[in-house]
Amino acid sequence: MNYFVTGIDTDSGKTLASAILCDALGYDYWKPIQAGSPKDSDTVKSLSPKTIIHPEKYFLNTPASPHAAAKIDNIKIDLSSFKSPKQSGMVIEGAGGCLVPLNDSDFIIDLVPRLNAAVILVADLYLGSINHTLLSAHVLQARNYQVKGIIFNGNSNPESERIILQHTQYPCLLRIDKENQITKATVKKYSELLKKNWHE
Repeated sequence: MNYFVTGIDTDSGKTLASAILCDALGYDYWKPIQAGSPKDSDTVKSLSPKTIIHPEKYFLNTPASPHAAAKIDNIKIDLSSFKSPKQSGMVIEGAGGCLVPLNDSDFIIDLVPRLNAAVILVADLYLGSINHTLLSAHVLQARNYQVKGIIFNGNSNPESERIILQHTQYPCLLRIDKENQITKATVKKYSELLKKNWHE
């Protein structure tokens, strides 16, 4: 099994969650589309040094939606061109949220079935995150995608978490606190917590 990490917004904490997942599971990391620098793969490597990193399928120069960044670079992102470097044992980080466009017809979440992946949804707990999380869940449910669970990121909000879990029926895999500094030790701490919650 591969796991596709998507978020409810651009800054949900997908890269940190991906580093934690790679450390906990011993999985490889792949970000198929990187728009702008710094590279998220470099961040994962610095936080989880033992993780094997696979190069991007598309590296785009502009920090923007992939469809727009590709247009600036005179590239067309072709959904059929994506093939996972491994059939299983991969943490695959998406770009932005579920409905970030790759081109005029395809979205980032369309990669999930092509890459033999189950989804992990990362939800940061800002004002409005309930709506954005439930909308993301509706997209995943409408496509009948397998969802492993939710990772909450940021200052704890028990009532938001409760109502999200009630309506999605997804398990909570991990809660990541708002950290002043993100280091290898931070990743290791949450990696150990994730292992306790992880059930195949």
